[in-house]
Amino acid sequence: MQNQSLPPVRVRVFVSGLVQGVGYRYSTRNQAKYLGLGGWVRNLPDGRVEAVFEGSKKAVEEMISWCRRGPTGATVSELVLEYEDPEGDSLRDSSASRTFEIRR
Repeated sequence: MQNQSLPPVRVRVFVSGLVQGVGYRYSTRNQAKYLGLGGWVRNLPDGRVEAVFEGSKKAVEEMISWCRRGPTGATVSELVLEYEDPEGDSLRDSSASRTFEIRR
């Protein structure tokens, strides 16, 4: 209960390596939903994947750890993090449901 009163954390992640064409975005969405995070993920034209995660500090840290490995078939060579002010992606409505989407 105590953790629910802590403010959410938001981070933008840029993932480099063999991260497109290996299911990275879909696996990221599944992992983020499992951790209860809000946000989105997309491929970038330069071959990187960009994602934004928002939620509890613990869940965001777990997601960052997962991003360093990625799904089977991915090879992550670099992870760049940019912390931002939360925008409310962690809670979209009064029922406390979280949304995480794949953007194109």
